[in-house]
Amino acid sequence: MKPPERFSPDDPREWLNRARSNLAMAMNRVPDTYLEDLCFEAQQAAEKAIKAVMISRNIEFPYVHNLALLLSILEDDGEIVPNPVRRAARLTPYAVDTRYPGLSSPVEEQEYKDAVEIAETVVRWAEGRL
Repeated sequence: MKPPERFSPDDPREWLNRARSNLAMAMNRVPDTYLEDLCFEAQQAAEKAIKAVMISRNIEFPYVHNLALLLSILEDDGEIVPNPVRRAARLTPYAVDTRYPGLSSPVEEQEYKDAVEIAETVVRWAEGRL
């Protein structure tokens, strides 16, 4: 399988490619993989998709994992963020808390499925914005 075309780091298409890559990893149920790690990939997919939209609008963004903050910055710039995309804020804890033992409870199956569904929604929304 051929990897996607690469673009410069300031091109929103490159950020969207990276978002798609993270989403593919989130959806790939490899044996012996913690659901927390897959949820981290889902969070990263949503974060990079949101930042792709920000780049396309010439918005400088902070390098943070807080998806509610990033969406708020987009809205302040006049972007309409639909409610299903707003759910991305629920993914923020997967950026840090679930990556280390003992900082949170193990992720349950339904949480994982919800995380992937939210990430997919955000990536599809970003694709439509570019």
